[in-house]
Amino acid sequence: MSIFSKIIAGEIPAHVVAESNEFLAFLDISPLAEGHVLVIPKKEVDYIFDLDDETYLGLQIFAKIVATAIKKAIPCKKVGVAVIGLEVPHAHIHLIPMNRVDDLNFSRPKLSPTPEELSATKDKIKAAF
Repeated sequence: MSIFSKIIAGEIPAHVVAESNEFLAFLDISPLAEGHVLVIPKKEVDYIFDLDDETYLGLQIFAKIVATAIKKAIPCKKVGVAVIGLEVPHAHIHLIPMNRVDDLNFSRPKLSPTPEELSATKDKIKAAF
């Protein structure tokens, strides 16, 4: 069972910004920028392109809805999208507020927000829906 499946099951806490019957969006606890959100299907599939078409398209639409709220809540030019898929064996999309191209550089040092900062960011994004 992946760490994301444990989050879905409620075994590990997360700062959830949006949820549907099939998808979940929550803050990355080691973000590249404030408002960095992970969007996942609740169905555990390792590789995003192994998702069935309906789940894949639903995930993209859910990510678009979440990205719209992020852009309203966090000052940025755009919300970048990245699919890396090497760190957790559960398909996921990174949504990252960005102002420059290198804001999506995953080799940059990650931020270390406090639980209180993560909670405040979560509240800002949830209020933007």
